[in-house]
Amino acid sequence: MLIGEYIHTIDEKNRMSLPAKFRKELGKKIIITPGLDQCLFVFTLKEWEKVSERLGSNEGDLSFLKSDQRTFNRNMFGQASEAEVDSIGRILIPDFLKERAKLKNTGAIVGVQDRLEIWNDKIWLEYKKKAEKQAEVLAEKLAKKEDDD
Repeated sequence: MLIGEYIHTIDEKNRMSLPAKFRKELGKKIIITPGLDQCLFVFTLKEWEKVSERLGSNEGDLSFLKSDQRTFNRNMFGQASEAEVDSIGRILIPDFLKERAKLKNTGAIVGVQDRLEIWNDKIWLEYKKKAEKQAEVLAEKLAKKEDDD
């Protein structure tokens, strides 16, 4: 399970070190793709296969016939990039993804169970403050939804 929050630098060649804690779990190749809320998602190859399968099918429906799903999938898959974790644990973040997430010289790497998220550290701080204020309300909503199921 990927958990925790780390601030790491991004060098002039767009390389970012992954926390040692995550390297073994991620393996040698990863997928970096646009995430939601202005971050990037980082998946293991195995987890990416699961995500791809879930996004590609809708219980037998022809998902490519649905406009919203086509648009989302184009964004997610069309901008996905395979990256190798080098011998010292760095990944190369492509320019277009770095710009999309507004990454500069540092970034926040956040473990979110089955994936990592890479954030502009200032945007992450603001997002985190807002989320912390909503935590109790969100917990209540999630508990209610669980009760309804």
